[in-house]
Amino acid sequence: MYKILLIEDEESIVEFVELELRHEGYEVESTFDGRSGLELAEKQDYDVILLDLMLPELNGMEVCRRIRASKDTPIIMLTARDSIMDRVMGLESGADDYLPKPFAIEELLARIRVILRRAEKKTEHHQNSLTFKDIELNLESRILMKDQESIELTNKEFELLAVFMKNINRVLTRDILLEKVWGYDAIIETNVVDVYVRYLRNKLNSEDKEQYIHTVRGAGYVMRE
Repeated sequence: MYKILLIEDEESIVEFVELELRHEGYEVESTFDGRSGLELAEKQDYDVILLDLMLPELNGMEVCRRIRASKDTPIIMLTARDSIMDRVMGLESGADDYLPKPFAIEELLARIRVILRRAEKKTEHHQNSLTFKDIELNLESRILMKDQESIELTNKEFELLAVFMKNINRVLTRDILLEKVWGYDAIIETNVVDVYVRYLRNKLNSEDKEQYIHTVRGAGYVMRE
């Protein structure tokens, strides 16, 4: 599950955005001032930070600059100030994107998805293989190794396993897995995910069928350390 930090001082916006993000399957933590937001961003790891520009205690520009001094967490700046200069200053302070208020929640969700995909591709570029317990998945050769033996995977099995291994300890819903492996517009029932998880478990051939991929009842699946 992707984790998002929302730093915003307008309670009505916080309540609305939190509700929508959680509905989409994200874990959300919120704070209402720049100083506490900075402390959270520095102490914990988030996948995306939504940062308001006009904040009490410490403004969004300064928060963004200080986060960038130690972390490269993607930041989307949210603000009612929409001049070209404000946008330039926001991006130059280290923000990855800039969304003026009022905004449509659909646009915010779309921008979050774009940033998450960009972060995944960046990780893939620097990483040729994924490891978990005693298995290793080579992203270039598409070969799965377990105990020095190769295991043949179909294309969809490979893609599904790669998604799990890129999201260790994150619970992934069936809808998320369908979108990532089969595509957003695919007309496929969600139970196809259950079928392919069973295929992977059989090929990994563990006596404990959930040694690698665990079922989270009512939620989805997770590879948990």
